[in-house]
Amino acid sequence: MRLTSEQETLELKPWTRAEFENALRQQHRRYHHLHPFHQRMNAGELTPEEVRLWAINRFYYQRSIPLKDAAILSNCPDREVRREWIQRIIDHDGQVAGSGGIEAWLRLGESVGLSREQLLNDRHVLPGVRYAVDAYVNFCKTKPWIESIASSLTELFGPDAIRDRLVALEQYYPWIDPSGFEYFRVRLHQAPQDARYALNLVLEHCRTVESQQKAVQALIFKCDLLWSQLEAIDRGDTRPGLGS
Repeated sequence: MRLTSEQETLELKPWTRAEFENALRQQHRRYHHLHPFHQRMNAGELTPEEVRLWAINRFYYQRSIPLKDAAILSNCPDREVRREWIQRIIDHDGQVAGSGGIEAWLRLGESVGLSREQLLNDRHVLPGVRYAVDAYVNFCKTKPWIESIASSLTELFGPDAIRDRLVALEQYYPWIDPSGFEYFRVRLHQAPQDARYALNLVLEHCRTVESQQKAVQALIFKCDLLWSQLEAIDRGDTRPGLGS
């Protein structure tokens, strides 16, 4: 389903719940699993340097996820939603030191030959990646909370992509310590649960033509952002010092 102009929006009726969900799910065609970089990763064609460049730049996104979720919470007046959504911050930051998704990604970085200092020091982050990630955090700070939640619906498309990536990493990259893949294994269970909750919120709260259009646009924005990150990584140099 195509997005409409402002004038057309005034003349249309809202989608039914099923039509709206379909419009959101159709955006899987924009998801970054189709990017040539991920296609090469899944085919076992990346060099160790390329894997390290991906891991260190993707970490900048991973460490920013709790920031965008905190921004959503700060804009959300619904206490029940806040009670549920705060779990996402806990999932990434962990309840205690040594737990959580950020810690798991640090271990992934170590498994591909990076040090924690390299991952935590932003000097290896490519400008295009930094710009895209910072734009996402700013989006969630400045947009209505339900639009920000709609942007998170890339999680609808994530599990299949993660499953393919995990198979490829285990099959084609034996030099990577498999203990570093725990992040992906956890997300295979977390992501579908998170996506179902977010999807139901969006379907419930976006019932006008305008709000439905904005929700789809938010999801497209997020897909474009993820694609832009990979564009930067695919074109980026290997940044000397990312491992042997």
